Amino acid sequence: MLGRRWFATVTLAIAMGAVAGKVGTRYQPTWESLDTRPLPQWYDDAKVGVFIHWGVYSVPSFGSEWFWYDWIAEKKEKYTNFMKRNYPPNFSYQDFAKEFTAELFDAKQWAKILKKSGAKYVVLTSKHHEGFTLWPSKYSYSWNAKDIGAHRDLVGELAAALRSNTNITFGLYHSLYEWFHPLWLSDKNNNFTTQNFVNNKIIPEMKELVLQVTTYRPDVLWSDGDWEADSKYWRSCDFLAWLYSDSPVKNTIVTNDRWGRDAQCKHGDFLNCQDRYLPDVPPAKKWENAMTVDRESWGYRREATLQDYLGLSDLLHLLARTVSLGGNLVVNVGPTKEGTIAPVLEERLLQLGDWLAVNGEAVYRTRPWTSGTANDTLSPSVYYTQSADTKTLYALVMDWPKGNLLKLGSPRLKNPNVTMLGYGALEVSINKEVQIHFPTDGDTRCKQGWALRISGLIT
Repeated sequence: MLGRRWFATVTLAIAMGAVAGKVGTRYQPTWESLDTRPLPQWYDDAKVGVFIHWGVYSVPSFGSEWFWYDWIAEKKEKYTNFMKRNYPPNFSYQDFAKEFTAELFDAKQWAKILKKSGAKYVVLTSKHHEGFTLWPSKYSYSWNAKDIGAHRDLVGELAAALRSNTNITFGLYHSLYEWFHPLWLSDKNNNFTTQNFVNNKIIPEMKELVLQVTTYRPDVLWSDGDWEADSKYWRSCDFLAWLYSDSPVKNTIVTNDRWGRDAQCKHGDFLNCQDRYLPDVPPAKKWENAMTVDRESWGYRREATLQDYLGLSDLLHLLARTVSLGGNLVVNVGPTKEGTIAPVLEERLLQLGDWLAVNGEAVYRTRPWTSGTANDTLSPSVYYTQSADTKTLYALVMDWPKGNLLKLGSPRLKNPNVTMLGYGALEVSINKEVQIHFPTDGDTRCKQGWALRISGLIT
């Protein structure tokens, strides 16, 4: 069953419950060695995160965060026509950078929204495939938010605000490749037999983020942009051995699996194989479902319609299914170039937070139900989790039952006690199946999605 291997390896609890093996553990630059590292416990307990995609692509705010590539490399008609209609002939993508002003960005206000969302960790795009960094990187001279546009250290401001005003864990997304960087293109043209881009740009850049202990200190390093080359080219094992053995965050940091086309869905602390990854059965390792409220884009789009955004019901269904299979759900929003989170996106985060304030017991720190199924055999829109000590079963009910009677086929109960979180005790009867009588007055704190605490399991 999911998780028993990595739960059993947890041997030493340190600050805030993070675990990364015994003090002094050293990892060798091989996947065989790196894969023995225990998952820091805080990450499995967190269950819910927020992704933030913000960069120069937020200026045109059209199509997607791949705007530059789709316009210049792919020459897609949608983008070329957009530029012809709205900008002079010699306008370049770099010209957008001065409009990435972030004049309305208030890191403390973002922190308030993120705290109310119920998220336990946040992952900010420090650098997307365009190569523009949101911190003053000395490896991205004049192509960063300090040198042009906002003239601010946006990564540092958000990190400080979260740590001063919330208990949210701070993490960073970082793209390995950059579409049009000359060193990357040179290595690519050499069939990756050279590593000038990696040695002179990527490894130093990632260490720059990690070593700024008082400023950034990410506890998530979410890698991306790896798929054109293997992990040997990216020197992924070298970097991760340093990260896990010698870096200031060696005991707390977690990384995903995007470290080379040979590493995807195999290595790293947790798997997210592809965007919106949602397996049918629990993988062998901890995993994450990285998805976005805008169905079409990770970055902000001015042309988006209301129908393009997931509703609360969509988010709750994804959350219930994800946690029942042992995954984390990280919900993406894309801010505007001015530094605001659009009201519809803020609303989704606050709605999710309101729901978690009532039902978080059935989500945070839970585990997959190792004695049963992820969802019910009679009522498939009911998903199960269990407490870490396995003494309590939780049922996440996504649809109000017909006739106020919920029939469950999976649990075997004796002298059951069932409580709806945010409401109270419910009447239970057992025939061939478990029958739970929902309130007839409809006076429940949640109008979408209900969590039941169930005791009396027969194991």
